Amino acid sequence: MATAAIFTPSKAARPTFEPDIQGATMTVHGTESFDPKKHIKFTPPSKVYTMKEIGLPEDTGVSPVAVSEPFPLFTTEAIYRMRAEVLSEAVWDNCQYSSNLAQCQLRGFAPEYAPFVYDTWKSPETLAIISKIAGVDLVTEMDFEIGHVNISVKSEKQKAEELIAFAEKTSTEADEGIAGCPWEDDKPIVDWHTDSYPFVCVTMLSDCTTMIGGETALRTGNGAVLKVRGPQMGCAVVLQGRYIEHQALRALGATERITMVTSFRPRCPTLPDDTVLTTVRPISNLSELYLQFSEYRLEILEERIRDMLKTLRETKRSGKKVNTASLKKFLKEQEKFLAHMNKEMIEDDQVVQGAIDDSHLLDHRKDGQKAKRARLD
Repeated sequence: MATAAIFTPSKAARPTFEPDIQGATMTVHGTESFDPKKHIKFTPPSKVYTMKEIGLPEDTGVSPVAVSEPFPLFTTEAIYRMRAEVLSEAVWDNCQYSSNLAQCQLRGFAPEYAPFVYDTWKSPETLAIISKIAGVDLVTEMDFEIGHVNISVKSEKQKAEELIAFAEKTSTEADEGIAGCPWEDDKPIVDWHTDSYPFVCVTMLSDCTTMIGGETALRTGNGAVLKVRGPQMGCAVVLQGRYIEHQALRALGATERITMVTSFRPRCPTLPDDTVLTTVRPISNLSELYLQFSEYRLEILEERIRDMLKTLRETKRSGKKVNTASLKKFLKEQEKFLAHMNKEMIEDDQVVQGAIDDSHLLDHRKDGQKAKRARLD
């Protein structure tokens, strides 16, 4: 198998597109640090769908919550600051990746090149909002995954041609009495996939005033497709993406669609961590990804072992017998935890840059096992 040259991302050309938000890309709007009172503009989502409502088992995943409707999260100034950092020359030169799922992605830039973005997602106020919507206390997955950015751009000519085609198709369907307009599904921005991490928050960094489409499509339990409308600039969607197949549909009426995807995992060490690296290994600095993945997983293991030690010592002090069956169950679970961790860290020379296989899709899950929401004994 070919060796992946992913330790140092290949230099990317500077962005040549004209940003929809004029003056908001390369010019820093303010220099102060993230201030939740100034930069958060939160309004609760109008609807939060449960796993049961989209036809999936209620005990799938780490929370009953599946996905939220878009909701306002950040001020315009905060979005300008994020754009200034993620579209900077340093990020484009050092942090751009592409894959068969998405053509242009920016990753691994915080905190070195994007301190404002880093502080935004590490803020206790931001974490509290995302956790409340998700129905479980969350923390950011790891620093490398703070602010994964998906970018889709087109020329003014392409934009105009698509709008004309859309109008003609809409008119034809109206004349023929055909409902729906599925043509935009043919070339999604990000194809069908499940995320590597339990929860994500997808934030819109583009002006969507004239945008048509751009929804997130979810595959429900019965195989049907549910579309969640795309967020406006500064708005976000929370999704339990590890357990739901989804894709980002392309949009019309704008020359750019830039979204920031920030990943989260449960704070509680006794909840399952079903993180996989399938969709991120081929688009990452492997050394940094494996280091951070190992660090937080070993910290979880450390906390679990400390809890078990405390239980064993309390058992001894109270003069009770050790529950051998419970202890062996705990050890078996930690063996599985370490085995899974080892399995996800594939040797560097076996990872092909940009090549993501379909093992992340639910239909291809080995053993057919569902991820159950359960605490460890």
